[in-house]
Amino acid sequence: MASKRNVEDRIMDAALLCVESFGVRRTTLTDVARRAGVSRPTVYRRWPDVTALVADLLTRELRRILLAQEASGGGPEGETVRARLVRHAVGVARELLAHPLFTRIVDTEPELLATYTFHRLGASHRAALDVVEPVVAEGQREGSVRPGEPAVLARTVLVTVQGTVTSRRLFADLLDEDALADELATLLDGYLAGPADRV
Repeated sequence: MASKRNVEDRIMDAALLCVESFGVRRTTLTDVARRAGVSRPTVYRRWPDVTALVADLLTRELRRILLAQEASGGGPEGETVRARLVRHAVGVARELLAHPLFTRIVDTEPELLATYTFHRLGASHRAALDVVEPVVAEGQREGSVRPGEPAVLARTVLVTVQGTVTSRRLFADLLDEDALADELATLLDGYLAGPADRV
């Protein structure tokens, strides 16, 4: 018998395929259940509607991206914590800019992100802050990240990455996505640098 976690992953995998193919508005929980090979009540017991399912799916996908960036390590010898933080934040942005689910929602149904863009933090934000805030504090101890409340610096990094990713169309006539990510790196590095590091 499949574990609860495996069933939930199958359902979310099916939801990912449905949303990528049809968008959120045209996806139903019945479609998801059919594609996942489970009964409708199995899906409805876990999620009351497609919006709730997509919110959990977005959180799962962001966590996967964050974990992949953390695991990537791979910086140059002698890399500062600030440089590593910027590299990872920009790596997350690059992944989001290329992710079919995020791009589909940003391009066709951005209103689904409005609550989490303008009004409150969601589970995806909190997962990201759990990763970023301790690294900011580590960088401050090292001396490569400027003084300040780590929670404030971490949230500013988060909002800057989010704003860049969700606003990419505003730069389309000037920059491709790689160049946009490079600009984000410059912005974050300047924000996090201590006064002695600023030119």
